[in-house]
Formats: sequence, structure tokens, C-alpha cells
Amino acid sequence: MDEVFKALADASRRRLLDRLNERNGQSLREVATGLEMTRQAVSKHLTILERAGLVTALRRGRERLHYLDPVPIHKITDRWIGQYERGRMTALSNPKHALEGTAMSKPEFVYTIYIHTTPEKLWEGLTSPEFLQQYHGDWAPSSDWRVGSKVLWPVEDGGEPQDLGQVVTESEPGKRLAYTWHTLQPMHQEMFGMSDAEFAEAVKERSKVAFDIEPAEEPELGVKLTITHDGFTSADLKMLEGVSGGWVMMMSELKTILEKA
Repeated sequence: MDEVFKALADASRRRLLDRLNERNGQSLREVATGLEMTRQAVSKHLTILERAGLVTALRRGRERLHYLDPVPIHKITDRWIGQYERGRMTALSNPKHALEGTAMSKPEFVYTIYIHTTPEKLWEGLTSPEFLQQYHGDWAPSSDWRVGSKVLWPVEDGGEPQDLGQVVTESEPGKRLAYTWHTLQPMHQEMFGMSDAEFAEAVKERSKVAFDIEPAEEPELGVKLTITHDGFTSADLKMLEGVSGGWVMMMSELKTILEKA
């Protein structure tokens, strides 16, 4: 938390966060445009924000795109403001605003966590039944995690796992795992209070999730895991809200499990 306070203490870095809040997923060139700073200075500030967990950077083609990560700021709110009669806030209290951004064409969730483990062990944590059941509980997905394989989910009566149309699209052990996500199910319509029209619109598109594993920028941080869940439509924000809080919680549990192993 000290690194977050130090990062936020600089007005230039706060300005960069404001820019990413206005439009998430910008390249270095885009975020530096119009600022009275050199591109090198902006790059250094972004590096500090990354180390503090306030910004996540993903490589898309030749560019490195930067995303605001609101979780550390909300944690500060919980710790330093929430206890003083302002009510408790969740780490992702307003995913639509915090994660979608005001000018993004499509909402997405991007989250980075550092885990003191090896890429091989982290891959095992993401794919092995033993690990999955520890942080998914009775609702752990199953698959052989090969490209083209189905991702199945358990059912309440203990019968055969159900196929919700999810398929593994990328699988590179120790580096990257990606698969399509299920659409909203009938139970979600009542859970989220959606009308028939809203529900019908939300199930037209299928989102996807990817896990990127790479060495941390600084060896003492361990392994860097970046989760990108995208492909949502504006009608599918209930699913975005649900998976956002879920991924943060489960990856925190996975971190605890792996670092104790």
C-alpha cells in the first residue's frame, strides 16, 4: 500500500491515471499526447504506476496498451475512508465505471497480480483439478486444456458436467491460457433482475478470458499473471460485473494457495 500512496503523491502520475480513466487501453504515444512531458518521462511514470498495481500494460501487436486498475485505490478507500462512517466499498464497487471506462467501444476487465511461484506451478494452479477445486470450490471447471477442447462445469445434482459452449482457444503451458466464456444462463436473468428483452440481448455475444503468465519486471516480485476478460457488449455488463469481482477474489485465493505450497 505504501507504493500506491507514493505513486499517487505525484500530480503528473495522477494526470496519467485521469487520462486512462477517460479512455482505457492507450499506448504510450496516445497517453503522452498533449502533455508537457517527454515520452520518456511519461514512460517512467507509467512504470511506477505499474509497480504500484495502479496500471496494467498488455502487448497488443507492436504496441503496449495501458489500463487503469482501480483495485488498489478501492482498497485504500476501504482501509482509510470506509471505516470513518462512509460505508464499506467492495474492491470493484462500480465495475461499469471503473472497468468499462467512459470512452471504450467495448467494456473489458484487465487485472494483474504478482505471485511468488514459478510459471509451471502457476499453470498447474490454473488447470489442475486439485488446485481449481481449492479456490473454485464445488463449481470448479474441468477440461484437458488443449486447444479446441470443451470447458465443462459441474451441476448441482452431481451428474455429468454441463457443456455451456466454452472452448479452449489458446494453450501454451507456463505462458498463456485462453478460452471462451459462457453466456448468461436463465438463472442469471432472475438474479440480475433483467427483462426478457435485456436477457435476449445479453446472450447474443460470447466473451472470452485469457491468462498471461510472464516473469515479473523485478525478480523479487515473482511471476506476473494478467487476466483479460473481454468481448462483452454493452448489454452484457451484468456478466462483466459478476466476473470482475469473481476473478479478483479467486486469484487472491490462488496466490495464497501457491505461496503456501
